Amino acid sequence: MPSSPSADGLSAEEPEAPGTAAYRRAGVDVRRGYAAVERIRALAARTHDGRVLSGIGGFAALYRLPAGGEAEPVLVAAADGAGTKALLAARTGRHEGIGVDVVAMNVNDIVAQGGRPLFFLDYIAMGRIVPETVEALVRGMADGCREAGCALVGGETAEMPDVYAEGTYDVAGFAVGVLEDGVRKRRPVAAGDVLVGLPSTGIHANGFSLVRRILEAHRPNLEAPFEGGTLLEALLRPTAIYVPWLKEAGRDPAVKAMAHITGGGFYENVPRVLPPGLRAVVRFGTWPVPEVFHWLRAHPLPGSPPMAWPEMAGVFNIGLGMIVIVAPEGVDRVQAAIARAGGRAFVVGEVVSGERGVAFVP
Repeated sequence: MPSSPSADGLSAEEPEAPGTAAYRRAGVDVRRGYAAVERIRALAARTHDGRVLSGIGGFAALYRLPAGGEAEPVLVAAADGAGTKALLAARTGRHEGIGVDVVAMNVNDIVAQGGRPLFFLDYIAMGRIVPETVEALVRGMADGCREAGCALVGGETAEMPDVYAEGTYDVAGFAVGVLEDGVRKRRPVAAGDVLVGLPSTGIHANGFSLVRRILEAHRPNLEAPFEGGTLLEALLRPTAIYVPWLKEAGRDPAVKAMAHITGGGFYENVPRVLPPGLRAVVRFGTWPVPEVFHWLRAHPLPGSPPMAWPEMAGVFNIGLGMIVIVAPEGVDRVQAAIARAGGRAFVVGEVVSGERGVAFVP
């Protein structure tokens, strides 16, 4: 007789391995993990190419390094998560975008360092595994990996009822890339170099502890019309993936450095690529600021004034998700290459002599 499905999509009559019933009484049902793996196997396979030598479900993934021009290829690695944006997504049932976010946060760090993403692994932790939620998250990851040109090769799904409340989850990822030929020979950043900004899709995946406090204080209608969709859609819009835009442009010899604008905004991230004695001057008003940032400014925390734009830039990307530092003679070429890849780029400032840091000017 075939086994009958239970309410959570698992078979109610399949034989259990020894010990699993006791584990389930402790709050962990390993069958949900098995069911989740089966749901995501095909999603991951969509991202594979001939260099992936293993399937989902093994103890570790196998990947053949591509042959390149360098005798000793340099690997580039990154690890990051989606932060507390996942809490808003879990509360509202909008999971796929978080999967894109966690890929984007990693592959954008790799491309900023001059790398080309090769493969990605995920980590999903839940109070109670819901296979449908895992599937939605991994569907977003697969979409993000395909956009970034990398393979989703595996990961971990953990059920931890004493750590996470039921209905909540945390998502993180780890990506590995290879340094593009010639990138290690980039010229140093110098006074007179130009800041080229790539537009963000919105908040991306940073600053959501503040965003959630604002939502708790003002309790807006998340389904209210906003920017051609709803306010919730604007808040949860997935992070832009800049890998396709920078595939050609990032190899231009005029490109000297890139800064991914993530946690800590401009003040934390841009100085990472500036030598001592150089300062980035950002000219506010030279790029379009998504309406969601204006909305956040118009809804300050109770008892606080609206945040000034320079203050916002210490938390959010305020419309620029990546800064590319380019020698003046190459700005037109870099912008043209980004446009050919379907992207946009704005000249948003310059590098000057001074104390290392960032200044905003009108």
